[in-house]
Amino acid sequence: MKTNPPSAPSVPDLPALGLLEGLSRLHQTVLLLDESDRVAWVSGELGGNTGFESCVMGRSVSELFQVQGEHIGIRARLDRGESFANRRIDVPLASGTTVQVEFSAFAVTSPSDGQRFCVVVVRPADEAEPEPAVGYLLAMLDSSPEAVLSVDRRGFVTYANPAFERLFDRRLDELRDKPVALAFSRTTELEAMAEALGPDSESGSAEFDLQGAAGRVRRIAVSASALRLPDGSHVGTVAFLRDVSQERAAERALARKNAELEHYVHAVSHDLRTPLVSLLGFSRLLADDYGDVLTDTGRHFLDRIEQASRSMEALINDLLELSRIGQANGRRELVDPLAVLKQLGHEFKPRLEAGSIRLVLPEAPSQIACVRTQLYQVFSNLIGNAIDHMGGPAEPRIEVDVREQGDACVIRVRDNGVGIPAADQGRIFEIFHTLGRRGGERRGTGIGLAIVKKVAEGHGGRAWLESEPGQGAAFFVSFPRS
Repeated sequence: MKTNPPSAPSVPDLPALGLLEGLSRLHQTVLLLDESDRVAWVSGELGGNTGFESCVMGRSVSELFQVQGEHIGIRARLDRGESFANRRIDVPLASGTTVQVEFSAFAVTSPSDGQRFCVVVVRPADEAEPEPAVGYLLAMLDSSPEAVLSVDRRGFVTYANPAFERLFDRRLDELRDKPVALAFSRTTELEAMAEALGPDSESGSAEFDLQGAAGRVRRIAVSASALRLPDGSHVGTVAFLRDVSQERAAERALARKNAELEHYVHAVSHDLRTPLVSLLGFSRLLADDYGDVLTDTGRHFLDRIEQASRSMEALINDLLELSRIGQANGRRELVDPLAVLKQLGHEFKPRLEAGSIRLVLPEAPSQIACVRTQLYQVFSNLIGNAIDHMGGPAEPRIEVDVREQGDACVIRVRDNGVGIPAADQGRIFEIFHTLGRRGGERRGTGIGLAIVKKVAEGHGGRAWLESEPGQGAAFFVSFPRS
């Protein structure tokens, strides 16, 4: 679309250039008037090289837009509450011919400083779209609880259902065959609708705040798709609008609760460390200074105290890790997973050798867009979990694979151990849920897989598993590629 830079007379001082861009995307031909009602900015043409732009630029609207010889003072009449919608005029062109156009005028108010702009939307009079056929489809749209709005190729309203009328407190007869910008008078509304309804893509979505007559502000979500005939020709756009105020308020409340919970877990975990350090220290002093006078039963009890303290220490450390994941303390970057896996291979080497377990790493895995420390946590917990619950297969083996699948990069950690019973698979990622010991297995804290799930969801992905008892388990974690 052709857009001219401002020229004399100058464009009013705009607080947001997004207004001009938004109007240009909503409507093909838009005029912006200065304080003297002169055309200060023109966007687009009427189709083809008509010379319309050169004929109107800098001219007074009182001179240009006349209806039956009447000079129209658009800005003054808008200030008095009058409206201009689909007025027809003849505009003389440079070629000596004339073109009949329809124009609609309205004022747009900037939410930042209250500045008002006078906007005129123009289209050829012979392109006025006929009213859409009334039938089964329109009956369904009329009964839809979601607001529906359709516009033609030039951004003129062809249909709005009763739900739209209720949501925006505007009657259909006030909107039909008029510029869609008339329904959205604030800059933020225009920019959001332009983002969703713009002609550059097949679909779009946006959100904006809608202020009602009583001062109530509601959050509106809009999603739009190109409207095409069976032959593929583009005839307009259909938009669905919904009041999502309650959903967004619930999301904000949930985010606050989660932040409070994470802070509480972090604080309590730190507070528990102080008495735990004392307990471990005094138990070691007791063993060192009085171990030779304790009976076998006494030394057994002392060992049990230290083992329980170590388990508590591991639990506190895992809780701290879980609370940190919710904090914005990491930068996402492209990470080579093989470098992380090789580091873990060295760290797990004593445990792998003790269990005669073979760790198989991918040769040239895809890079993952993530926080590196959190990717380390994912691999560490999944491999450690596989080692802990391997059981006793003849040739224990853990395979790690990373590959791209669609729009995601998927990690798979598979073992040939005892597997996971079906009754436990639905809760395996829950915090504190653990399978316990089976045979000589170690007992975990029940937080490792919860950390894996939280990391995945924090990156916009997910975690899941596939397992058959006696045939091992495969854990999957997806990360969006972008």
